Amino acid sequence: MSNEDEQPENRLRKELPAEVPAPAPDAEQAAEEQPEAPLTGRQRLVKGLWPPRFSRAQLIVALLLFGLGFGLAVQVASNSDSDSALRGARQEDLVRILDELDDRTQRLEDEKQGLEKQRSELQSSSDQAAEARRQTAEKEKQLGILAGTVAAQGPGITITIDDTKGTVQADMLLDAIQELRAAGAEAIEVNGVRVVANTYLTDSGKSVSVDGNKINAPYRFKVIGKPQDLEPALNIPGGVVQTLEKEQAVVTVERSTKIVVDALRAAKRPDYARSSSQ
Repeated sequence: MSNEDEQPENRLRKELPAEVPAPAPDAEQAAEEQPEAPLTGRQRLVKGLWPPRFSRAQLIVALLLFGLGFGLAVQVASNSDSDSALRGARQEDLVRILDELDDRTQRLEDEKQGLEKQRSELQSSSDQAAEARRQTAEKEKQLGILAGTVAAQGPGITITIDDTKGTVQADMLLDAIQELRAAGAEAIEVNGVRVVANTYLTDSGKSVSVDGNKINAPYRFKVIGKPQDLEPALNIPGGVVQTLEKEQAVVTVERSTKIVVDALRAAKRPDYARSSSQ
């Protein structure tokens, strides 16, 4: 068969180029072209937690919690070691440990009682010493008032004896002093002279001397004591006031809530008497 006898269809196919197969798509391109599958709940949780993102406050809290946990772990381990040591000890060792603890407790209790006793003694001695000093100071003031070495003040009376005739004698004034003392007078001063236990009065012409100090009328007594007792003692029938009035002297007695006796006597040291505590 000749070429002219070939069918037109075969001749056309020979003239066309051979078919070239299309290249296969890349895997990445295929993956991009494929739609993404929806994420599950667990996948979303993992994606939100990782990688972790910490703030400064969270880091500080984490460090604190780590330190606390580490300390608790150490303490538990220490207690466990002690418990293990005691748990594994012999009975004789446990008895000895208990005895030592009892002895230590007893020593601490004895020491506590001793310290409490010392504190009580110190407080008692301090209080006694303070009270003794207070009583001594008070006694010194009282004796000073009686001895005339300390000024005094308090309620009392003022007696004024105006002797215009010069007939008042020393024994009359001494009687007045004795009546006042008997009525409870605690401090007496006559014309600036302090009257004490050993005071003496003498006549000096038409005047009177008190402990060698000459005083003149009017005689003025300043007396500290209870006015309700002092004034009646002078006004009893036949007493000091009536005796002085018979001598034509004028006697005036005035009560007062505050009498100041500030005339002082020099303290005299005894020649022979000494304190028995020396």
